[in-house]
Amino acid sequence: MGTKLLFSTTCHPQTDGQTKVVNRTLGQMLRCLISGNPRVWENLLPHIEFSYNRVVNSSTAHTPFEVVYGLNPLTPLDFLPIPILDEVLCKDGFEKASFIKDLHNHIKLQIERRVDKYAELANKRRKALIFEPGDWVWLHLRKDRFPTQRKSKLMPRGNGPFQVIKRINDNAYELDMSYTYLGSHSFNISDLTPFSIGLPNSWTNSLPPGEHDEDLKFHSILLALLAFLSKEKIW
Repeated sequence: MGTKLLFSTTCHPQTDGQTKVVNRTLGQMLRCLISGNPRVWENLLPHIEFSYNRVVNSSTAHTPFEVVYGLNPLTPLDFLPIPILDEVLCKDGFEKASFIKDLHNHIKLQIERRVDKYAELANKRRKALIFEPGDWVWLHLRKDRFPTQRKSKLMPRGNGPFQVIKRINDNAYELDMSYTYLGSHSFNISDLTPFSIGLPNSWTNSLPPGEHDEDLKFHSILLALLAFLSKEKIW
């Protein structure tokens, strides 16, 4: 069948994101059945398993049990005098494998259509944003990456401006921030915001000759902040 396992790790849980969604759904189903007695949750797991495997998924348009085995689990209504699953059960190994592969191809197309629909709704208000080397951006300080800068809710959530020194791809950029933070200087586009002022070449050319690189960066950033404050009429 061409099945392969993708085990998740602590630092890369994206390989098994569907399990996280399934566990959340099972937890919600258990809360509806325990009726104030949490100690009986283990006895309810078979019922939860059967119920979840028998419900049609909105993305695949099939039940989880049918996706794996090609048929739905039997219920008391299926034990009728006339069998209704001979077309699936009475097949040899090659025919059954071919049937399951055709079913998976159909489910894959169904999932792709649903993902395209989700992407269309999510990107309705988004605009493509591309930075080039030399552009100036604001940086969003995430808690997981900058824990010391986000220890308190009152601390700034961003910093900058920083200059883009390399465009890795449309979603990742490297910033010139060696004088501010240690570690990797590559960031996702979602953490970057365009700096509204920018630094014209006339500003950097007007600096005194013979300045070091660090002094040049400091003067450039200082001029940009002064222009921003003047524009916003803060002082």
